[in-house]
Amino acid sequence: MNPTKRNYRATFILDNRGKEDSIEQIIEGVKKDIASVQGEVTAVENIGKKDFVRVTDKKFTGAAYVHVNFSAPAEGPAQLKERLRLNSSVYRTFVQSA
Repeated sequence: MNPTKRNYRATFILDNRGKEDSIEQIIEGVKKDIASVQGEVTAVENIGKKDFVRVTDKKFTGAAYVHVNFSAPAEGPAQLKERLRLNSSVYRTFVQSA
């Protein structure tokens, strides 16, 4: 049975400090994580590096922002957040219904 998919827009703040991976490589990894929760990526928009409004770490004042539109089952965003929680390259994840 094929579950009904919903559309989502996720914003990721990526952290590649001290890593050899480029932002594009991290985005490809995030797309694989979305596919692993039965999601289909429809659009990727790399916003680029932005400074944080509220800085929590003086050594980390800004990062790359990426918007990803995808469709997934209703439990997809929760599963995606849990998978990305363990990924040190993804600093923050925001998922909202589109």
